[in-house]
Amino acid sequence: MSNSFHLALPAGNLEKTEKFYTEILECKTGNREEGKWVDIDFWGNELTLHQTKMKLPRENHDVDMGNVPVPHFGVHLKKEVFNHIKSNLKNNNIKYIDKPYTRFKGTKFQQNTFFIEDPNGNVLELKTFE
Repeated sequence: MSNSFHLALPAGNLEKTEKFYTEILECKTGNREEGKWVDIDFWGNELTLHQTKMKLPRENHDVDMGNVPVPHFGVHLKKEVFNHIKSNLKNNNIKYIDKPYTRFKGTKFQQNTFFIEDPNGNVLELKTFE
């Protein structure tokens, strides 16, 4: 993992959540303590999934484009990777929390984005800049 960002999250069923990140999002795994936690290479950032019985609480906030789930985390992807992940989601019947749409149209911040959740309800925002 080349970047310095680290985030630890409750994974619920670790095996099921790890499969989501490795098979659907095609992230690689790193270090692990079997049955307790696993590091995910989240496009160069370290995401550590912990086996838990809990989910994070969530609420929605009104922002420029609608109702955004908080907390959430995400990553900016190259357009080809972004589109590939969208195909994986469709092929695996993963539902969007917020379907793909364009934010900040006509500005230097224009981006395509969508929100999904992992098997434990952690919300991810994936985006690509125009």
